[in-house]
Amino acid sequence: MRNGIDVSKWQGNINWQLVKDSGISCAILKCGGSDAGAYRDAYFEENFRNAKAVGIEVGTYYFVGPNCTNYESGVADAKRCLEIIKGKQFELPIYIDFEAPSTRDKVGNTEACIGFCETVERAGYFAGIYSSDISGFKERLTEQRLKGFSWWVARYGSKPNRPNDPMHVWQKSSTGRVNGINGNVDLNEVYLDFGAIVKERGLNGFAAPNAVVNKRTLEERVADLEARVTRLEK
Repeated sequence: MRNGIDVSKWQGNINWQLVKDSGISCAILKCGGSDAGAYRDAYFEENFRNAKAVGIEVGTYYFVGPNCTNYESGVADAKRCLEIIKGKQFELPIYIDFEAPSTRDKVGNTEACIGFCETVERAGYFAGIYSSDISGFKERLTEQRLKGFSWWVARYGSKPNRPNDPMHVWQKSSTGRVNGINGNVDLNEVYLDFGAIVKERGLNGFAAPNAVVNKRTLEERVADLEARVTRLEK
């Protein structure tokens, strides 16, 4: 398990060396969203550059708006996200942040997440879904249809009980305090060595290490890492 944070413009200027020195090894950076018209997060470029400079592994998330409720809108948001992150390397997944759409259409919401993730995967990235444990995954989405993607699950106070789900990141607090950041910051626990996966498979902007890509599937690699995590936690 590794300690992580997620940040956006709301954290302002961050001293990433102090963040690393405090024991944070990975960060998920907001790149933009569609909840207020399509936009880029004002601090994304700065956060990406400075976090990478001190050796913190990074992923990113895109906050979709309330109208992201079908496959086509998920694809459209994914394309906007991909335009923002083009040319960059990420050790952690590219996440759709799914909080804004209504709970009234679980089928459409689920299709939107699939559209986003499939588009991101076709572009050569490791895709994932962020949402809250109850109001997100349980009430807005059809969970069973999304188990092929990595989940970043938010629940504060107690860890979600999801032994059979692909919950690879747990957002455990929105009021964390970390040296180098003024005010509160979201805290995460990260359970997979995503960097090993993406570098081995040549994903997220990284070139595959060999001319012939390892024949093990991504699913097999994730299963190996999950087994390793289980052994370490015993």
